[in-house]
Amino acid sequence: MPKATRLLTVLPPEYRERLLELAHDVSFPQDARIFEEGGTADRFLVIRSGTVALDLEVPGRRRMTVGTLSIGDLLGWSWLFPPHEWDFGAEAFSPVRAHEFDGPAVRSLCESEPALGFVLTRAIAKILAHRLEMTRGKLLDQYALHGGPYM
Repeated sequence: MPKATRLLTVLPPEYRERLLELAHDVSFPQDARIFEEGGTADRFLVIRSGTVALDLEVPGRRRMTVGTLSIGDLLGWSWLFPPHEWDFGAEAFSPVRAHEFDGPAVRSLCESEPALGFVLTRAIAKILAHRLEMTRGKLLDQYALHGGPYM
């Protein structure tokens, strides 16, 4: 993923440090479910090592992987927007170490420091735009593979 879509590298140093004050380190073994689609989104992570698969439930089929994330990538954005429910599931594809951030605490920080909130929200929006394009491509590939009506 381009460096411009990695959250901690795009934040100015003073904002990055303020945000990291709210982080604690977590780890997940390979194949661990990190969160489930539709669950309460009360945190986000920045991956320090390992790979995470983003997936979604497809009715009548197994979970479909729609993206993979690795070192430096943001995992989770649903904590930022009501109703604070995960739009995707996430599973550790390999052992994962990450910085984990408490979503409500970060939202509170953003409200008390609007300039930081603006920069953080703008960085996350850029990441989301990139992810949307990735997911769109993956879904179109899957649709073509399984013989959509326009094939």
